[in-house]
Amino acid sequence: MSVPAKVLQSIERRPEFADILREDEGFSTGEQGTAESAVNNWFDKLVQQSGLDITGPVLLGLCMFMAIFFGGPVFLLLDMPLPALVFAMVGAIVPLVVVSFFRSRRQSQIMEQLPLVAEEMARFARTGRNLEDAFTAVALDTPAPLGKELLTCVRRTEMGLDIASAVKDLPETTGVSTLAMLTSAIGVNQETGGDLIQVLERLSTAVRDRLHFVSRQRSATISSRLVAGMMLLIPFFVIGFFMSRDVNYMNQLLSSESGRYSFWTGVVLQVLGALIVVRILRRTSRF
Repeated sequence: MSVPAKVLQSIERRPEFADILREDEGFSTGEQGTAESAVNNWFDKLVQQSGLDITGPVLLGLCMFMAIFFGGPVFLLLDMPLPALVFAMVGAIVPLVVVSFFRSRRQSQIMEQLPLVAEEMARFARTGRNLEDAFTAVALDTPAPLGKELLTCVRRTEMGLDIASAVKDLPETTGVSTLAMLTSAIGVNQETGGDLIQVLERLSTAVRDRLHFVSRQRSATISSRLVAGMMLLIPFFVIGFFMSRDVNYMNQLLSSESGRYSFWTGVVLQVLGALIVVRILRRTSRF
């Protein structure tokens, strides 16, 4: 049976409610097609999908602090701006790497919880409960991190949204594209009806097969990923080795035109290689 969507009216902004509204502290402006907007969108999604209780400005401040923490002592000890700049760039990347690690771990946990959530919803639906009641019961029984996202959807339904509209943002807020299968199943069932139990059971089986495939793929490519990581780190160890033997190594290298050309060519190739390797690794582990 088709359920008509509720018509929501916009709420007028009033000064007395300003203190209970959370300020939007993201950097994205909603624009598309520019490099600046792409970087801002990526940064905001990284913070949102990590599940950490931090904001974009806080993470940006941490990047600046780590850049000064890494590059400042090098500049004071060696009195050379180029090595200090390199260490500052490494320090600025450290918080981003840490947050990316937390995001990846959170997404893995969500993927592991998703089959159980689908099975629980099918079990509740088999007892005769409607879709909204089954979803609420599963959200209350599911631990974090997926349970936290489901509870947010439940609160949206309590504010007047239908269940399909409440869950449609789950793939974007978590970064787990597999959740689109769950949101699509819920949306189709709300609009046209159908056998929700069978759909949820098939979804659980499909997610388990996907997890099994990803784990086998990671096991088969572990040596390639380790080699790629070593190739990215070797240039830093080589430069550190030569600088430990001769403090003026970088000054001598950059004093000649051929040395400057070879150095900056190596830097550009290293950055391009790192971007390619990171993109390949992300595609092999994408959920």
